[in-house]
Amino acid sequence: MPKRSLRAATLARRRELTRQQVASLSFALHQRFLGLPEFEAAKVVALYAPIHHEVETDAVAMAALTSGKTLLYPAVVGDDLEFRRVCALDRLVPGKFGILEPQGQAVDPASADLIVVPGVAFDLCGRRIGYGKGFYDRSLHRLERSGRLVAFCYDFQLVEEIAGEPHDVTMDFIVTELQVVRVNKNICEGE
Repeated sequence: MPKRSLRAATLARRRELTRQQVASLSFALHQRFLGLPEFEAAKVVALYAPIHHEVETDAVAMAALTSGKTLLYPAVVGDDLEFRRVCALDRLVPGKFGILEPQGQAVDPASADLIVVPGVAFDLCGRRIGYGKGFYDRSLHRLERSGRLVAFCYDFQLVEEIAGEPHDVTMDFIVTELQVVRVNKNICEGE
């Protein structure tokens, strides 16, 4: 399916989720993510502020903060993302596109042990379809294959294959409410 059609179909399905379904599916996903050894070992975690029925992140943010981890969120600056430290979720303010973001100094995303990336659809090789603006692709390309890039999505957003482009950033693992997919880059690159 072409990216545009897949994006439209997946966003339509996500819009159909009730607030209760978003909360329930997000809770199940959080349990999987918080149980990962990568989360336990992480000292710096980057999350996102959800929009349009994306997987919620507040519970993960609170778990990170209460366990003494440094928490980062992105902020849109021009055509790029800057990652900034978050000390309390109630200090996030609406930024470009109305998405909540932190204020303050930029932090190099390479300092993060885990960077959770939202998206519209993902495939088993870690390829991603975002909203089409390229913010995450431009900001995180140099961190591919570092073992740090994590997708949060509902299981229905995981598709068999997405046609990738050279500028697309790929995930190292994908967490849904039903599974954790560890992307095998060796197999995917041999396709």
